[in-house]
Amino acid sequence: MRFLPWSCLTLGVASVVVVACGTGTSAPGGAIPPAGGDGGTVPLLDGGIGGIGLDGGVAPPGSYNLSFGPVDVAPGEEQTKCVVKRLANPEKLRVGAIHNVLSKGSHHLIVYRVSDTAEQTTPFDCKPFTDTLDATKGSTLMITQKADDALVLPDGVAYTLEPKQMVRLEMHYINTGTTKLAVAATSTFIPIDEAKFRDEADFLFIGTPDIDLKAKSSLTVGPMFIKLPAEYGNVNFFALTGHQHHFGTNVKVSTAANKSDPGTSVYDVPGWLWSEPATVQASPPFKLLAGGGFKFTCSWTNTSNQDVGFGESANQEMCFFWAYYYPSQGGAKVCVHTDKLPGGVDACCPGASPVCNYIKGL
Repeated sequence: MRFLPWSCLTLGVASVVVVACGTGTSAPGGAIPPAGGDGGTVPLLDGGIGGIGLDGGVAPPGSYNLSFGPVDVAPGEEQTKCVVKRLANPEKLRVGAIHNVLSKGSHHLIVYRVSDTAEQTTPFDCKPFTDTLDATKGSTLMITQKADDALVLPDGVAYTLEPKQMVRLEMHYINTGTTKLAVAATSTFIPIDEAKFRDEADFLFIGTPDIDLKAKSSLTVGPMFIKLPAEYGNVNFFALTGHQHHFGTNVKVSTAANKSDPGTSVYDVPGWLWSEPATVQASPPFKLLAGGGFKFTCSWTNTSNQDVGFGESANQEMCFFWAYYYPSQGGAKVCVHTDKLPGGVDACCPGASPVCNYIKGL
């Protein structure tokens, strides 16, 4: 089994995307940052045709794009804002790749497929990650923390967007500088041919809230084992991304049959960076062992004078990874292990477990 960064698979997606090189369509309207988030702009119709291709050029015909911002962010300001926008796709869209580009000051962007009926094009306050715990509010498609990030789904695998699909972009941003920033992001949805569609993709957000990082100290949590529900023993995992905040130094993930199993590594990135965490794609995709799950390890070095715990702020910490898989088992979920409850508990939320309410209250 090989594990490849998304850029190694760019040529592969060309075989499933409706491509006519150099003939992508764009239209006047809003402006988005180019790949890397610096420099000039690319004119696009927000919510309409066009977008940035996987090679940083113009997206192939049939692609659609959405934008967030730009929003002026004062020095020291940290916020999470959302927009809800409607794509102009007249027919059902099978999305085989998503390409996100974030400007400076962006901490992460979450792209949701939602059932809202009204657009909210002016950025409004929203709570990061929380809506992943409520399936009625949205289904996560992709999370990006890099300036330029793409998710390339395997052949025949796609996210389905209904005609004129409503999409929410959730942007967590922070300005650590001394001058005002204009924060912006774009998301481009690149289709596959309907005739090639076979399986619906989906998403799991996996980790632990058990973080107690003392001032001026280092900490490693794990290897921690989380057993997933039985239905995930039949799915194919094709991409993983580790997630921490700025004290984070590494995230490692293995598949394992149980807590005592040393496991098989599936995510171990040399020189891993919290600010540019690699999305590693498995070729071919892998399955969990029967009755098993994942083992994961997170490490941090706290250089501040304050103790740090779990939280959504960039000045708190997280120990998570997101896992993309197919076929869908009914929607995106947050799966956590915590030793804060007696005996240690695993849960996938939304669900009936008390862990789900515990996580909501953090």
